[in-house]
Amino acid sequence: MTATGLIGLSFVGAACGGSTQTSNPAQSPERQSDAEYDIARDLLAKGQPRVALDHALKAVEFNEDNPKALFLTSAIYAAFCNQDAGLASPDCKVPKAEEYARKAMKADPRFREARNLLTQILIWEKKYDEAVSTIEPLTKDPAYVEAHLAWGNLGWAYVLGNKLDAGIEALKNAVALQPRFCVGQYRLGAAYEKKNDLNQAEQSYSRAVEVDAPECKNLQDAWEARGRVRARLGRVEEARADFGRCKEVAGDTKLGRACTVALTKLESPK
Repeated sequence: MTATGLIGLSFVGAACGGSTQTSNPAQSPERQSDAEYDIARDLLAKGQPRVALDHALKAVEFNEDNPKALFLTSAIYAAFCNQDAGLASPDCKVPKAEEYARKAMKADPRFREARNLLTQILIWEKKYDEAVSTIEPLTKDPAYVEAHLAWGNLGWAYVLGNKLDAGIEALKNAVALQPRFCVGQYRLGAAYEKKNDLNQAEQSYSRAVEVDAPECKNLQDAWEARGRVRARLGRVEEARADFGRCKEVAGDTKLGRACTVALTKLESPK
């Protein structure tokens, strides 16, 4: 798992009554759209994103103002674009992901998950100022139950846009709201590392991988980053262990290969 390509798809992964129905021409376009959406969501939950995309697009064809279908279409396109892990699929179409996220927000301006997803896509596209202006209202929305995600994306946009102090403050808010938010802890570490505060960076990276959850224990970015920082701090044995864990998570990714190279350098005689 990587931190920078994280997409929150928890709501689309929940099957809607195990629906397997197909659209019925006798139904209204709105009901046919909802039926196609249910099929797409079920298929995505079963690990069939390409087929799910076909049904999500059909749902949009039946009702171009169906915010759930528009969001799901964007989310599937985004899921194909795990660029930071070096695993982007040929189906990755970032402009399409952005297009459908914007349409979902237009169809329902209160669609908070769509706003958060659009922010993540804008960050991928290095549109950091627009990402900040898109997500900032969500950090002030008391009805958003996952406010830590909004603060996390706000902070990450600031950090990548080299506004480090603002990024650190936003990310501190994120992890204060949800201490188990390991991606937020990782991003906070990256901000400190950019400021060359290696001790604080090492502590934040450690908090990321110490969260007792599989997705955090396998947060490859954090293992690689902590190994890199520990090597700079002269803690070579600990750095070796971190790079080794990074390799174990996934040795065939771009990051995994980088950890292999780093480990070889540390193990080579001086």
